[in-house]
Amino acid sequence: MLNVQAVVVAYNRRDLLNEALAAISTQSRPLDAVHVVDNASTDSTSEMVEAQFPDVRLHTLTTNTGGAGGFAAGLAYALSGGADLVWLMDDDTVPTATALEELLTARESFAGPPPAAMASKVVWTDGRDHPMNTPRVRPGASREDLANATAVGCLPVRSASFVSLLVAADSVRTVGLPEADFFLWNDDFEFTTRLLRREAGLYCPASVVEHRTKTFGSTDADPGERFYYEVRNKVWTFTRSRGLTPKEKALYGVSTLRRWARTFAASGHRGVLASGLRRGLADGARRAPRDAYEVLGAAGITIPELDRSGQAPP
Repeated sequence: MLNVQAVVVAYNRRDLLNEALAAISTQSRPLDAVHVVDNASTDSTSEMVEAQFPDVRLHTLTTNTGGAGGFAAGLAYALSGGADLVWLMDDDTVPTATALEELLTARESFAGPPPAAMASKVVWTDGRDHPMNTPRVRPGASREDLANATAVGCLPVRSASFVSLLVAADSVRTVGLPEADFFLWNDDFEFTTRLLRREAGLYCPASVVEHRTKTFGSTDADPGERFYYEVRNKVWTFTRSRGLTPKEKALYGVSTLRRWARTFAASGHRGVLASGLRRGLADGARRAPRDAYEVLGAAGITIPELDRSGQAPP
């Protein structure tokens, strides 16, 4: 039987994390282990986990490494702990009782090679599909790929978010950890495009989770100063990552420019966005992201080295 472990990255959302862990603990297919990476929260998150979920493997960081660092560390902890599959999610993600079981059922019935990643349907608190977490359907998917995915009630995807993503341990060992230096934004896009460049990925609408963000909206919403990370990390993705083909870089690059234009048009703080754009472009061009182990090591975090059995695709 496959060893399936969950990784939840948390930062100052103790009450939401409590709800997420309660939902994880009552899954129809029990987890073999649950890891919580507390990104140096200041709201007693770790104390709550210790008191109410004593079976959870808690990793309390002394430095906030962002979602990117948290998922990189969590994946390394889970894989070193014997996981065959790792279920990733944020602390504001509340899965329905059968969310994991539905992912595993589709995976077991899939006619092709086992998928490297599987994404759940993500809804907001009112049941609407959450636009922030809509997977990108794989462009140019073959008839066979479409037929195999459709046969298990899924769609083939090229990328997905970390809001309920089931990844295969062997595939992660092949391509490496998420880019911890991204800190936040686009780390899931870059990582999953790397993961799925040569392997199958599925979007499984029968598996449902609720993403309890404060507001309903997509990445077009005004990000304020965080726009810097959007720009820098997209530059890194398009110029440094091996996840996208040249054709895909052109396709997604045009899409990104259109989205940035919509963001500026809707913003009441265009000066802040313009500053983030300038700094993000400069920093993205100036250097490549540091290795995940270097980033986490600089923050005083020691994570297990993965036994990588292969290399990222050329």
